[in-house]
Amino acid sequence: MKLEKISGYPAPKGPVVLAIMDGVGIGKFPEGDMVAKATKPHLDWLKQNAVYTELKAHGTAVGMPSDEDMGNSEVGHNAIGAGRVFSQGASLVENAINSRALFEGATWKEMVDNALKHNTQLHFVGLLSDGNVHSHIRHLLAMLKEARAAGVKRVRVHALLDGRDVPPTSALVYIEQLEAALKELSTDGHDFAIASGGGRQKITMDRYEADWNMVKLGWQTHFKGEGRLFPSAAAAVEALRAENPGVIDQDLPPFVIARDGKPLGPLHTHDSVILFNFRGDRGLELCRTFENEDFDKFDRGPKPNVKFAGMMEYDGDTHTPKKYLVSPPAIDATLGEYMVKNGINLLAVSETQKYGHVTYFFNGNRSGKFDEGLEDYVEIKSDRVSFDERPWMKAAEITDVALASIRENKHRFIRINYPNGDMVGHTGDPLAVEISVEATDLSIGRLMKAVKAAGGILIATADHGNADEMFEVKKGKLVLDEQGKPKPKTSHSLNPVPCYIWDPSGQAKIRLSAHTNLGISSLAATCLTLLGYQPPAEYDPSIVDVG
Repeated sequence: MKLEKISGYPAPKGPVVLAIMDGVGIGKFPEGDMVAKATKPHLDWLKQNAVYTELKAHGTAVGMPSDEDMGNSEVGHNAIGAGRVFSQGASLVENAINSRALFEGATWKEMVDNALKHNTQLHFVGLLSDGNVHSHIRHLLAMLKEARAAGVKRVRVHALLDGRDVPPTSALVYIEQLEAALKELSTDGHDFAIASGGGRQKITMDRYEADWNMVKLGWQTHFKGEGRLFPSAAAAVEALRAENPGVIDQDLPPFVIARDGKPLGPLHTHDSVILFNFRGDRGLELCRTFENEDFDKFDRGPKPNVKFAGMMEYDGDTHTPKKYLVSPPAIDATLGEYMVKNGINLLAVSETQKYGHVTYFFNGNRSGKFDEGLEDYVEIKSDRVSFDERPWMKAAEITDVALASIRENKHRFIRINYPNGDMVGHTGDPLAVEISVEATDLSIGRLMKAVKAAGGILIATADHGNADEMFEVKKGKLVLDEQGKPKPKTSHSLNPVPCYIWDPSGQAKIRLSAHTNLGISSLAATCLTLLGYQPPAEYDPSIVDVG
């Protein structure tokens, strides 16, 4: 993995700093574009005075099935860190279902055969939407149909409500679609039904161990049948919305579906359970709850005597979960690995909400470091509040860590994730999102001063859009609600992202390369180029030439 140095290129005296402004894209419409609306003097200055371009950050450019699919932080950091594009979870699962490889695989057969042998329940738990970021309802419907064909008698679906990667109050659309399919499958002694649910930000889908209480509440709701009882999922959503006006789907409280006054789907010995999300960051904790003997995060009780599988292997290093339906992409030769193999020391820093992205996902879904002596990873603990209440999040603290490294000339490469534009963008609060972009810009300004003083180079870019499109748009027109107001949008956009590359010394003689139509996967080659190394031949081309 030895890299050749660029002949005659004066490598910068200071570090190359890659600042990923999560969710900060380039909007197409002035209405709802909080990036354009925000006061951001530093980014505006960079656009006029630094090398500037726009990069693709969604669809096939990041390994998704089509260009109608949003990018997201997982696939975005995979692409940035890998330096080229790998087919991602959504594509892999789609192909596995269409080719029937999923249903012919050993894990699917084990889950089904277990339910048949013991005449027990087959549970499906996951995000119920077509956002295609964590899951897709199409995949669930295909598995339900296949389970019925195999003769499984009782199936229970534990439906997590989205409102984040899809319109904020669209849950009933997916519930109605699922209920219709379940009714059609519930004939001739078969009983397929929704058993529980709740908002994805309330139960089950915690990540990075930010709040294990979410997983505890999900465990109690889905698998112990404890909670408020409703006759149907639709009735639950309608009642909870009426009781919590203004709350979007992701924040709705949990609910349990009852029949004859009893919970419909508690977990029993010899049941089978499939977590049908293909994205791993919000599935790892549930996997540990099912699989770990020495589990101590909450009072789970003894390790359940059931068969458990995930849609994919979410962590290749810890092999979590132990059983999965579809093999994940095999991402190798990442930017971080190349750097340490060539003696480049580096720092990765973010707050809890994106710490795993700037480490695990950036390193190709790999836990841990490539070299303990050359890598420093710093996690700033996120606040446990709704992000629209503190849209500045931990941008200042993240920047403090980076500035300390720059001043001490401690690392040759620094990668940062500012989560603000994405995490606040998902709340659907335009004012808070505007402030989040301004907090990010303020931090970029602080980085600029330090990079200039140290003789370094700054790259400011994003992994996907979000804050740039806060209102729903169809066929080029705003979608209005019943009151005639723009309908909020909480999901990612399909827009490109900005890329500013600034060498305050001017010695690098940076200029855009002849390559066009590039995506964020080209950032890896760009970082190596700016450090003075010839990028690997397999990497997507650098955005810039130097020297």
